[in-house]
Amino acid sequence: MLVRRDLPLKVAGALAALFVFCFLGLILFEVFKKGYSSISLSFLMDAPLDAGREGGIFPILQSTFFILMVCFSVVLPLGTITAYVLSEFLAPKSFLAMLLGLSLDLFAGMPSIVFGLFGLFFFGDVLGFGFSILSGGLTLALMVLPFYTRSVEDGLRLVPRHCRDGAAALALSSSSTFFHVILPLSLPSIVVGFILGVSRALAETAALLFTSGYVTRSPESLLDSGRALSVHIYDLAMNVPGGDKKAFGSVLVLMVLLLLIFQTTKFLGSYFQSRLLGVLSSAP
Repeated sequence: MLVRRDLPLKVAGALAALFVFCFLGLILFEVFKKGYSSISLSFLMDAPLDAGREGGIFPILQSTFFILMVCFSVVLPLGTITAYVLSEFLAPKSFLAMLLGLSLDLFAGMPSIVFGLFGLFFFGDVLGFGFSILSGGLTLALMVLPFYTRSVEDGLRLVPRHCRDGAAALALSSSSTFFHVILPLSLPSIVVGFILGVSRALAETAALLFTSGYVTRSPESLLDSGRALSVHIYDLAMNVPGGDKKAFGSVLVLMVLLLLIFQTTKFLGSYFQSRLLGVLSSAP
């Protein structure tokens, strides 16, 4: 009888999984069908020509890399420290914890165009960065920070209390406990937060239109303007007649780039977690 009652739920779950898989497969098929003919070594190594209808996307990839570098050089330390403070030093119902949590939730739900306008005003005008890689990366950092922080906070809270008690019994300092005990155990959540952040950053268009700019040349410094890959796809699809072919090729590159980042991050996370936990278990 119990098996029969579970059958509708199992069927519903299987149908939902099949729907998601088919929908994803349809997207991948369309992108590959329309974009694979544009993929070549010259497409990856050359600069755009004729408004992007010809040439490649190498300067676009350079700008995207620098924007991500600026973004996560801010997000990783700041988000990890904020999550550590929220999970270790503040009571969940305290005023400061609720204030920080509300701020992160508001940041997470805020439209990207708001971040773009703020980045244009504050980073571009007030700080004088203008349309630049630095303005775009810092604006993306504000957008990615709540997702990363919340993910890391959840992972830190899931670390069993007896791990902290054992570290305290061994006279480990708070910093040593964090780096040698808590951090290795919460690495999966950090990886998830990083992946969510990369997904949001690479797919963002509206905020970068107002901050990093449209320029297709290779940036020479962080204060140079640069076009991100998502902005390039948007421009080819919406503003350049005959740019659809290169737009789909750029989308295919973006999807492959996301896949490579995901798999590399998961592998490195598992590797370092096993190394850190191995060192911890072998300690006297």
